[in-house]
Amino acid sequence: MTGLLFENIRIFDPAAGQVAPGRLLIRDGLIVGRDSAGAEGKPEDVDIIDGDGGILSPGLVDMRVAIGEPGFEYRETIASCARAAAAGGVTTIAVLPNSRPAIDEPSLVRLLRTRGDETGIVSILPYGALTKGCDGEEMAEIAMLREAGAVAFTDGNRAIADTKRMRLLLSYAHGVDAMVVQHPEDPSLARGGCASAGALATRLGLPQIPAAAEAILIARDIRLAEMTGARLHFGHVSTAEGLELIRHAKARGLKITCDTAPPYFALNEQEITDFRTYAKLSPPLRSETDRVAVCAALADGTIDAVASDHTPWDADDKRLPFAQAAAGGTGLATLLSVTLERVHEGDIPLEQALHLLTDGPARLLGLSGDRLATGASADLCLFDPDLVWTVTSGQLPGRAQNTPFDGRLLRGAVIGTWKNGARVFERSPS
Repeated sequence: MTGLLFENIRIFDPAAGQVAPGRLLIRDGLIVGRDSAGAEGKPEDVDIIDGDGGILSPGLVDMRVAIGEPGFEYRETIASCARAAAAGGVTTIAVLPNSRPAIDEPSLVRLLRTRGDETGIVSILPYGALTKGCDGEEMAEIAMLREAGAVAFTDGNRAIADTKRMRLLLSYAHGVDAMVVQHPEDPSLARGGCASAGALATRLGLPQIPAAAEAILIARDIRLAEMTGARLHFGHVSTAEGLELIRHAKARGLKITCDTAPPYFALNEQEITDFRTYAKLSPPLRSETDRVAVCAALADGTIDAVASDHTPWDADDKRLPFAQAAAGGTGLATLLSVTLERVHEGDIPLEQALHLLTDGPARLLGLSGDRLATGASADLCLFDPDLVWTVTSGQLPGRAQNTPFDGRLLRGAVIGTWKNGARVFERSPS
């Protein structure tokens, strides 16, 4: 394989936590080394990639992705999901287990990992089901799933409702050193709801989910994690109260981590004013006060990662009355660009944003944080932080088009993505 030399770039180095001008050389799909900007000389047998002043970072790691395969291929396939990931600069995805069948058998974990490798575009890290069928009842074979390659355990968008069962699950997971990922929403309070409780939902006549449903479950599970010593991660946290509970748990030294998704720091409940089903998510979009609190938690380190929460749906699943429409939105292609909004708005520095998308989730999933080290696989994302583009449903890469950011003008775009040194995405000239 001919080597590649990236020039005229700024490199984000997760190990150093900084962005600095430099050059990067890769050969045979591996990183060979770096030198400073302006270094002279061209190694033999390399192609030059002129980054035009863009930023080169490790490929993004998305720790919360649903795909349609197996069982719901009409929504999205592994191949279409891989294309969407590459367009978003994502080279590794952690896939939720609530498919059909659920990922509760070791053979399915191994199959998903293999299918990801076969794309040549993206690595798939499967979550194992926490309970059989992700139905919240009988414990899945956690130890066997972990041995097969499951990176953590969750029932996806279903919270474990029974407190005693959750304690047992956390105890067992602790025994095999496995992380549990919880959907933080009290099922009884959320049942039948579709919008965050408040004046807007009341005016629209929509069934409501109180924001306290998140905090109540987080408070319960933090206490259970303290009792069991387990590693517990909360996905797509969206409320000020929930984040404050997590902040305090971390200060006490508990093994608690969390992520959020771009809609919860870029949008608020006003997006559903016209019964816009693309903005129907789970958890639902919150108040402006909660959105601001999520931004603050990104800045102070309470939030450990930003995940796309990519949830593909067919158009017919969304073309329904708001209360009956499916909840969830796509997010792979917009993950980086929406996160960069917080940089442009001055909420967080660029290095913090990239940490939340690269080494932050990588470390949570058991991957090396220093993914630009010599000898590491050349999984790379090159982006222009100032390139402006418009999100247009129907024109996004991949099969699913149900983006809550439809029509939004974004600043920052992926220019190219490389997987194991091979280019898997190149942005078309506008």
